[in-house]
Amino acid sequence: MLTTRVPATPVHPSTGRLRPLGLAEVRITGGFWARRQQTNAAATLPHIAHWLEREGWIGNYDLAAAGRLPDGRRGREFSDSETYKFLEAVSWELGRRPDPALEATFRRFVSRVEAAQEPDGYLNTAFGRPGQPPRWSDLAWGHELYCLGHLFQAAVARERTAPGADDGLLGIARRAADLICEVFGEDGIQSVCGHAEVEVGLAELSRVTGEQRYLRLAELFIERRGHHVLPEHEWGRAYFQDDLPIREATVQRGHTVRANYLAAGAVDVAVETGDADLLATLRRVWDRTVARRTYLTGGQGSHFQDEAFGEDWELPSDRAYSETCASIASIMFSWRLLLATGGGGYADLIERTLFNVVATAVSHEGDRFFYTNTLHRRAPGEMPDQDAPSPRAFSSLRAPWFEVSCCPPNIARTLASLAGLVATVDDNGLQLQQFAGCSIATSLPDGTPIALDVETAYPENGTVTVRLRESATRPWTLSLRVPSWAHGATLTHRPAGGEAVTIAVVGPTAGVTAAFTEGDVVELELPMAAEFLHPDARVDAIRGCVAVQRGPLVYCAQLPADSAVDLDRLVVSTATPPRYVDGRVVVRAGWLPAADEPWPYTGTAGVPPATGEEFALIPYQDWGQAGLCTMRVWLPEA
Repeated sequence: MLTTRVPATPVHPSTGRLRPLGLAEVRITGGFWARRQQTNAAATLPHIAHWLEREGWIGNYDLAAAGRLPDGRRGREFSDSETYKFLEAVSWELGRRPDPALEATFRRFVSRVEAAQEPDGYLNTAFGRPGQPPRWSDLAWGHELYCLGHLFQAAVARERTAPGADDGLLGIARRAADLICEVFGEDGIQSVCGHAEVEVGLAELSRVTGEQRYLRLAELFIERRGHHVLPEHEWGRAYFQDDLPIREATVQRGHTVRANYLAAGAVDVAVETGDADLLATLRRVWDRTVARRTYLTGGQGSHFQDEAFGEDWELPSDRAYSETCASIASIMFSWRLLLATGGGGYADLIERTLFNVVATAVSHEGDRFFYTNTLHRRAPGEMPDQDAPSPRAFSSLRAPWFEVSCCPPNIARTLASLAGLVATVDDNGLQLQQFAGCSIATSLPDGTPIALDVETAYPENGTVTVRLRESATRPWTLSLRVPSWAHGATLTHRPAGGEAVTIAVVGPTAGVTAAFTEGDVVELELPMAAEFLHPDARVDAIRGCVAVQRGPLVYCAQLPADSAVDLDRLVVSTATPPRYVDGRVVVRAGWLPAADEPWPYTGTAGVPPATGEEFALIPYQDWGQAGLCTMRVWLPEA
C-alpha cells in the first residue's frame, strides 16, 4: 500500500492503491476545464459572495456575535453550510492561483464566523441561543452536524493549500470537532445527523491533524446509522439511510445527496481502519447503483418529493431530479473508491458526471445555475427572476440563486479543486484519470521525478498528447485511462530520436513502460464518432427511444420557445448513423402528425418513418443557454 506526503487535494487517504496528485503538482493550463476554472474564479466566486451577503446568510454570524439572534436571522436552518462551502472553494482557488483581494475576502469571512463561535466550540446560527431551539434538539432535520462537516472540509482545504495560515479557520474547526467528540462520542448522544456529511469532514480533519478521535467519531456515526436512531418519517427511514445498517446495503436508496455523502464517508472510514468487508460492500453498492439507478448523464435521483433514488430502472427523463449536489457527492464517492482500489470504472463515471451534470448545472458565464437537471423539458416554462432567489427545483432555466442554494458553492468548490481529480501515482508510475490540458510535476514514492505536459482539445477531439519534460532515473509506467465508449483506441510512443510504436488498446487503461527521456511523446487517440445508445429494456420510461453520445458528451434535441413545431413530435431514424458537423451532431429525423386524435389509445401500432430531414443536436451541457426552450435527451425511434 502507498503512503506518502500530503498533497493539496480534497481527499488524501493515509493508505490505498493510488495517491492523488494535488494542486501544487497538477496545474490545468488550457482547454475546456481551464476555461471553466477561469470563469469560476472570475465570476462564480464573486457571485456567491454577493448573494451570501445580500441574503444575509453570512450576516447571521454578525447577529450571533452581537447577541441579536434569533431576530433578523435569514435563510434556512442549513444556510451556514453555504458559507463553509464558499470558504472551501476560495481555499482551493487560492491554492490554485494566489489573489490578494480574494485572500482578503476569505479572511473577512473567517473572522465573522469566528466571532460567532461560542466558548465551548459550538457554532451554528439557527440553534442554541435564547429564543432558538436547543442544541442538538432536532438531529433529523436541524443539520447542525451537516453544517460542521462542511466547516471541517473548508478547514482542511485551507490547511492543505496554506499550511499554518494564521486566519484561524483550522482552530475554529478543531474546537467544534472537539465539542462533538464529547457530545456524540461512545458515551454521548447515540444518534446521527439526518443529513450525512459530517462523516466525510471528520475523516479528512483527522487526516490533516492526526487526531484519531475525529476518525473514531466518523466511524461511530457510520455504524450507528441504520439502527433506527432517527424518528420515523412519512417518506420512510430510507430517506435518511436509517432503514438498515450500511453493511447490509445492496444499493443506494433514499435522499441522493445524503446517500452519496454517507457512502463517501464510509469509504474514508473503511480505508483508514483497514475494514476490507465494509469496502467490499461499498463497491457492490456502487456497482448496482450505477447499473440500475443512474441516468445516462451520470445524474442520480428520480423523485422530486424526497429528492431520492427510485427503485431499480425507475429513470423517467421528464421527472429526473438529478440534483447537482447529488452528482458532486457521487464524484466524491467514486473518487474515494478509485483511490482505494485502483480501478472499477470509477473514473469513467466521474468524467460522465463532470461533463454532463456539473458542466451543465452552471452557465457559461458562471452566474446562473440548475438545481435539478432534467433530461426532458416538455414546455418552455417561465424566465426565472434574475433579481430574486428561485424555488430550488422548478427553475425553467438556470437561476442566479435559490432559496436552498447548496448547489452554487458546491459547483465552485468542485471546479476550484478539479486538478485534484486529474492524476494519480503508485509505486510503478503515473496514471492520467481525467483529460485536461495541464502541467504535471511530481515524484514517485521512491523519489523518481516526473515532469510532463498534457495537450488536448478534449472533448472536442480525442487526441491526448503527453510530452515528457524530464529524463527518468529508472523505467516507470505512464498509464492513460481508456473510456468504456472508446472502441478502437490507439496508443503511440515516440521516443526522442527513436522510432514511433503504435498499438491498439482495449480499456480500461493503456500504458507505456520506459525509462522516459526529455522530449519523449506518448499520444492516446480516442475515436470520437457519434453513436446511438439504446436503454435497457427494463427502463420503461424510455423504451423505444435512443440517445446520442459523442465521446464523453451526451447530446440533446432543443427547440426555442417560439418554435412552430412541437419537440414531442420528433422521431429519429437509426438506419443512418449520426454525423458530427461543425460542433453539432446531425441525425436523420421526421415529425409525427400534428393532429390530435379524440382518444390517444388505438388498436393499431406504428410510427411513421423518419424523413430525409436532418436535425442538429447540441451538447446537453449547452441546453438552455439561448433562452426558454423545450429539450429532450431520449428521442423516439422511428
